[in-house]
Amino acid sequence: MSETFGFQAEISQLLDLIINTFYSNKSIFLRELISNASDALDKIRYQSLTDPAQLDTEKDLYIRITPDKENKLLKIRDTGIGMTKADLVNNLGTIAKSGTKAFMEALSAGGDVSMIGQFGVGFYSAYLVAERVQVVTKHNDDEQYIWESAAGGTFTITPDTDGEPLGRGSELRLYLKEDQLEYLEEKKIKEIVKKHSEFISYPIQLVVTKEVEKEVEDDEEVAEGEDKKIEEVEDEENKTKKTKKVKETKTENEELNKTKPIWTRNPSDITAEEYGSFYKSLTNDWEDHLAVKHFSVEGQLEFKAILFVPKRAPFDLFETKKKRNNIKLYVRRVFIMDDCEDLIPEYLNFVKGIVDSEDLPLNISRETLQQNKILKVIRKNLVKKCMDLFSEIAEDKDNFAKFYEAFAKNIKLGIHEDAQNRSKLAEFLRFYSTKSVDEQTSLKDYITRMPEIQKSIYYLTGESLASVRNSPFLEVLKKKGFEVLLLVDPIDEYAVTQLKEFEGKKLVCVSKEGLELEETEEEKKAREEEAKQFEDLCKTIKDALGDKVEKVVVSNRISDSPCVLVTGQFGWSSNMERIMKAQALRDSSMSSYMASKKTLELNPHNPIVKELKKKVAEDNADKSVRDLTFLLFETALLTSGFVLDDPTSFAKRIHRMISLGLDVDEEEESAAPAEAAPAVEEVESGSKMEEID
Repeated sequence: MSETFGFQAEISQLLDLIINTFYSNKSIFLRELISNASDALDKIRYQSLTDPAQLDTEKDLYIRITPDKENKLLKIRDTGIGMTKADLVNNLGTIAKSGTKAFMEALSAGGDVSMIGQFGVGFYSAYLVAERVQVVTKHNDDEQYIWESAAGGTFTITPDTDGEPLGRGSELRLYLKEDQLEYLEEKKIKEIVKKHSEFISYPIQLVVTKEVEKEVEDDEEVAEGEDKKIEEVEDEENKTKKTKKVKETKTENEELNKTKPIWTRNPSDITAEEYGSFYKSLTNDWEDHLAVKHFSVEGQLEFKAILFVPKRAPFDLFETKKKRNNIKLYVRRVFIMDDCEDLIPEYLNFVKGIVDSEDLPLNISRETLQQNKILKVIRKNLVKKCMDLFSEIAEDKDNFAKFYEAFAKNIKLGIHEDAQNRSKLAEFLRFYSTKSVDEQTSLKDYITRMPEIQKSIYYLTGESLASVRNSPFLEVLKKKGFEVLLLVDPIDEYAVTQLKEFEGKKLVCVSKEGLELEETEEEKKAREEEAKQFEDLCKTIKDALGDKVEKVVVSNRISDSPCVLVTGQFGWSSNMERIMKAQALRDSSMSSYMASKKTLELNPHNPIVKELKKKVAEDNADKSVRDLTFLLFETALLTSGFVLDDPTSFAKRIHRMISLGLDVDEEEESAAPAEAAPAVEEVESGSKMEEID
């Protein structure tokens, strides 16, 4: 005898909302119903720990999905705890869960329907795709009942006397709407289960129908064969009977979640092959991973995680439109999302893996996720474990070389963005240096090679190794035996300007002003003396160059080149200026205040500079001095890594010098006097030729 009950008001409203609103992600209904089935199985398993007889009614624990295309019916069966009549009345309709109202408020505030499970009303998501739902259920303490409703404000409960006995558990029957029949397709069901429920702890079976060819005896052929008896036929062949193939359809249960959640197992029991196959199924990579970290966190917060580092970077690693990270978030083995930006910082977007939390509410939405404190703790732990993982990779030189080649930019980006882990990340940096040109060196190794007198870590940035290896900025440092790091990756400069120091040693750029090299008292005195002697020359050159340079001083960083251009301590270096100018969408107003003021530093020991000093002392209005000053300035621009503003006038000066060298008569009054020109010309053209090389 069936009884009719009215839905509680809020549940009626909820059903109206679900039925009458358009949602694009209706497929979440299956995740919700499988998740509920898994909970029911958990409950019976828990009861059986104290009372094993509870499982007598049905020993196997499973979830089975049966699509029935003829009747437009989708069945989801579990052998869980089942429901009594009282449970049916209370849980499915008359007593509103506290979450019902909260969920409706969240929906009307623009929330996502996929949040439904978080509010404890996941069952009603069945009405996203079904016009009528039946729940057949059998609890160990009660009879078998059928709950049925078409969501019209009422539901009925009937004792099930005619139906097939379930033994124990529940079977949901979803009579699908006409436009939702795709959920009866085998491919669609497999796709949803693989995405959301692949790691549910119980087997999820899909009833599939397959056509099989069966051999049956062919009577006609046998008869024909008897008519045409051939004497030569051997005995064996006489025995074989002729058969024909007939197609039959048969149904079988196919398990959809064969990949067991290996993160729930003890890491010491898992082989490298198992990690490898799990990594491949998780990422669709064809290669094995480079390294793996499997850990669990316990205490106030519980979660398990496996992190993988791939062998190579994907081609679209820094593509802005792609997914921000590759960490899949599970809650109690149910997949929630794989694009949670707060789970791991962007610079670690190459790390792949899963996090399975016991504490997050199932089906947590993006909005609530952002405010969730648990997530911040998970993130902190993940970053810490990534650092440990990189340290483990660094112990093997070859592996680390592969890792660094693929992900060096990410490490440097991390130094730029992640102040908390900056010093740890700095340990993984590797650069070429003046003492290690063929192999990259770490900052730690650099410090071990430092002479006692050296107080800072020196570096020089540039476009390529070839351009910085013989830079004039390195001359004095090489003579003193100080090693200089050569930074040639565009992101290097962003990273080291943020890093500032490593293990108490300051990082100093040798192409910026204020370079204080360790020197003895005598050296210091001699330098101050030279500065006085060259005051006049510095002033004349400054007047000639005007606002092209901020000041002209005597240098302590060059020993061979006549001069270099250094930049302000806090502005851009020449390399940074080049990088910023190359930005397609740059803000040009920025370059006006960030482009550095240039200082021209002269080498007092260079013959060209000495000769210029003489000429200025004789006549500081000499036109040739001005011409040579510009030539020196422009070559210094090139050797110091800048770009010429006016290459044509520079080319004209060079051509004029070539003419002088070849004694070509030019009708130019401003040609330099013959006696000074050859000396200047020889040195200049020599250095020019090197420059051209």
